[in-house]
Amino acid sequence: MLPVRDLERTIDFYTRLPGMDVMRLRDQPDQNMRVGYLDYGSADEGPALELIQTGGPGEHAQLPDWSGHVAIMVSKLYKLCETLKAEGATLTRESQPVRPGSQDLVAWIQDPDGYTIELTERHTLTGPPLRRA
Repeated sequence: MLPVRDLERTIDFYTRLPGMDVMRLRDQPDQNMRVGYLDYGSADEGPALELIQTGGPGEHAQLPDWSGHVAIMVSKLYKLCETLKAEGATLTRESQPVRPGSQDLVAWIQDPDGYTIELTERHTLTGPPLRRA
């Protein structure tokens, strides 16, 4: 996940130059946030780059602690979090649905150096790209 100042400008850069595809776009006006997911082919089968714009184009709102983090797709997130806690790992957010009613799950941990790591278990398929490079 990367915080960006202008989502459209950043999407243009990643799609035009390295040739990535736009997989999903999500506007969250209640949080003054826009989110884009880019990758090569299908975010359902491999890693994706998440871009988050807070505030209007060119603005840079105060960003949450988790900004600029790595996300790792996992299976059996609830069980993994039990193991992590038993081993003394720091969970900064317990396993829970990404949003109310979602089958997709998320949890947050800190690694030994204090970096924030998102653990995500996905069940919802993204589908084909919204925009091709």
